[in-house]
Amino acid sequence: MPEPPSVPMSATLAADEAMARRRRAGEQVLSMTSGEIGLPVHPALAERLAAAAHENAYGPVSGSEALREAAAGYWGRRGLDTDPGLVVAGPGSKPLLFALLLAVGGDVVVPVPSWVSYAAQARLAGARPVAVPILPGEGGVPDPERLREAVVVARAAGQDPRSVVVTVPDNPTGTIASPGTVRRLAGVARELGLVIVSDEIYCDLVHDVSTPAESPALHAPERTVVTTGLTKNLALGGWRTGVARLPDGDLGRALHGRLVSIASQIWSSPTAPVQAAAAYAFGEPPELTAHIAASRRLHAAVVRAAADRFTAAGAVLAPVRATSYLYPDFEPVRGRLARTHGIHGGDDLTRFLSERHGVGVLPASAFGESGNVLRIRAATSRLYGDTDERRRAALAAPDPLELPWIRAAVDRIGTVLTGLTAPAPSPAASPS
Repeated sequence: MPEPPSVPMSATLAADEAMARRRRAGEQVLSMTSGEIGLPVHPALAERLAAAAHENAYGPVSGSEALREAAAGYWGRRGLDTDPGLVVAGPGSKPLLFALLLAVGGDVVVPVPSWVSYAAQARLAGARPVAVPILPGEGGVPDPERLREAVVVARAAGQDPRSVVVTVPDNPTGTIASPGTVRRLAGVARELGLVIVSDEIYCDLVHDVSTPAESPALHAPERTVVTTGLTKNLALGGWRTGVARLPDGDLGRALHGRLVSIASQIWSSPTAPVQAAAAYAFGEPPELTAHIAASRRLHAAVVRAAADRFTAAGAVLAPVRATSYLYPDFEPVRGRLARTHGIHGGDDLTRFLSERHGVGVLPASAFGESGNVLRIRAATSRLYGDTDERRRAALAAPDPLELPWIRAAVDRIGTVLTGLTAPAPSPAASPS
């Protein structure tokens, strides 16, 4: 019997658990590892969940009619007309993504850097990830020209790339691929016969709502699957709910049939009470759109303040346009880090920040890059307070940086980084 694929534990979850253990042991830690949004559940959602607690029967594998119709309306308001019959709900967008890779089959193109689970899920599905670098400042989408080259080379070598996974906006960089890049990606995918799987779970967290992220489904509607959920915009990670939009047409309907069959063997049906709350959320009532707008303002204020600390310490990073993620590059201070601290790459830098300062971040290697690359990912979404009272105050604050606990966290980041990259003191002069 062949050995099952060897896949490490999710780097984000492993690092977050390590930080939690240290906190329980009494250490002072600053966790910037996980992208979990540290905000409370909106009361209206909690009420819907509680009211549906009696719903204990299996439902349709693809999700309740109410949820699928609400999700179709959500996408329709974003310019993507959607047939509710081509929507599939699941216990989080993460298992939906995995089931989609199984449904599409073949090998999978992933951008570099990209979210920690794409390549791992491809391997779990028995596929081989084909890594293609992004364009500078345009995370989440592989460089379209290099995508074409990589797929041609992979197919000539006997591989079978059938899909490309993109993230719009991006984790880990907090950037957004330009509309031109997304259009070129769509054209190359059509030329090569690739299915685009577009992970758009961060689309409601673009800081400037006048320039939203552009979905590949606008340019290649016949071959783009879109996934999203409520984990990020409404901080409902623990509720595990997500939805997928399959393209209208022969390809989409075939994928829908395979996806539902796979879902029936893995999760049977989504959790009924959570579906009731999710249907309400995807309907976008005014109180929830206001809540998301407040979250977006909070993320933007804190992540930009943290970005200023990184650049002041000599790191470079593309402007963060969405989410609460930073992907700073310490290459400009490589020599100083090596001489002063023996740091030669992102893995070394991550260990140093954790062990010496109790600051948890992730190395670029977790996102598909080399361990020698001096990039790390830091998330500011857990800095809003350690109680719901403080987190609600952060949401309501005109300037969250005036709140003492947020200011203290950001200042600590600055102090650690300044000490990290400060020039080594000159040797004391010998007495004459």
